[in-house]
Amino acid sequence: MVYPKLSGEEITRRGKKHYENLRTQIETAENIGKIISINVETGDYEIGDDLLITSRRLQAKQSDAPIWAGRIGFNAVYAIGGTLIRIEY
Repeated sequence: MVYPKLSGEEITRRGKKHYENLRTQIETAENIGKIISINVETGDYEIGDDLLITSRRLQAKQSDAPIWAGRIGFNAVYAIGGTLIRIEY
């Protein structure tokens, strides 16, 4: 059994920090609403329309990669019984 190297809270903290550092590069008109998956150890990232695909691309490079994911320009990846809120800075 593989145990995570980082806690969920640490993955979230690092993922959000990487996202903030990348914000000006990734929040473009063509990327708004797409999924970004970030390897929180290396800073490598993938952008696409599908969470599973972007995460698998990163795991192909490093199988035990701790990955954080988000929807570019929004407050959450998915909304169940609610709505996604567009974040504008």
